[in-house]
Amino acid sequence: MRHALVNDSRGTVVFGIVRPCTHRLADGLKAEWMAHLCGLCLALRADHGQFSRVVTNYDGLIVSVLTEAQTERTARQRRTAGPCPLRGMRTAPIARGEGARLAASVSLVLASAKIRDHVADGDGLLRRRPLAAAARRVAHGWDRAGARTGAELGFDTAVLVDAVERQQGIEALAHRGTPLLTLTEPTETATAAAFAYTAVLAGRPGNRAPLAEAGRLFGRLAHLLDAVEDQSADAASGAWNPLTATGTSRTEARRLADDAVRGIRLALRDAEFTDGRLAHVLLAHELRASVDRAFGTTACAHEGHDGQGGSDGPHGGQGPGGLPPGFGQLPPPRPGKRGFLAGCAVFIGLCCTCRFCCADEYEGPWSRKKREGCCDWSDRIDCCCDSCDCCDACSCCDCGA
Repeated sequence: MRHALVNDSRGTVVFGIVRPCTHRLADGLKAEWMAHLCGLCLALRADHGQFSRVVTNYDGLIVSVLTEAQTERTARQRRTAGPCPLRGMRTAPIARGEGARLAASVSLVLASAKIRDHVADGDGLLRRRPLAAAARRVAHGWDRAGARTGAELGFDTAVLVDAVERQQGIEALAHRGTPLLTLTEPTETATAAAFAYTAVLAGRPGNRAPLAEAGRLFGRLAHLLDAVEDQSADAASGAWNPLTATGTSRTEARRLADDAVRGIRLALRDAEFTDGRLAHVLLAHELRASVDRAFGTTACAHEGHDGQGGSDGPHGGQGPGGLPPGFGQLPPPRPGKRGFLAGCAVFIGLCCTCRFCCADEYEGPWSRKKREGCCDWSDRIDCCCDSCDCCDACSCCDCGA
């Protein structure tokens, strides 16, 4: 594990830390979430070509969600997209506009950074010079593409590139006793800039400060959870991990993660939204679920027989002896992961065969964890509410989510 700027758990660029269970997205929020996810994917295709769609990720769409949450809804913010294998060959309304394009720009630049990181580490097939050279060309192209789209929106992606470059230098100097937050700072800076710029696009200058704070803490949380989820696998492979390198305990990591979630909730209260329901659910509620999932402190009955989430979550359920892996234990080792290019090849194959949406179960292209196809989400919509507390009403506010 090097840096978590794309929150990919060693190469899983397609996903992210905010992987909402669709059972919790009530009152049309599931359709809204899917609209932003598809909007990001198609914004990437429209501006940068088909291959760029592999950088679509759940966290990137939050930029689109925040932009729209601060603006008055108009008919132009949605269009009907044609059939897609990932939607079971169904049409659907998707988000479009500056928020989706900003999300695409940020996703491209940070995914480019991850490719360069894999090349520098010599991961998998990237140990071979011809493939490493090809990957560098892809990364360079994505850098330029992200910068071009950012410039058209008035957003300077240099702050993201600078954060990536500083990250590697900071990690090289880290040792036991180095404050963990020293390592998370570049990630915090990058996400703060992206979140704050949504206020500019939406014409809400008063929201820049609170959204920058929410973004800073989101970046911290992304880095922390990436480190926690990868720690055992990194130990087994001898890879660098910030928790191990700095001697930070999982108890301290959990404290920092909980503080970040609370800080994000407080920051959101200081921002003004036209319709902030989806942003609130994702950033005030799903982040709490992400923390519990990473630390193995909760499981939901509908997440599959083996405790793995249908929303591409990591291992849940019970550890050895019926105890969930918690503060004093490492989570169970995860199966060996594919490198970036190998994962891309598998991702394309899953798309072409419709297994993402139509299969009861498939293997994640990068993480190799078991997933469930998305087409049967609606069939399982009520399966968990009597057997776990994931559908309970909000306890931090009166949103009813």
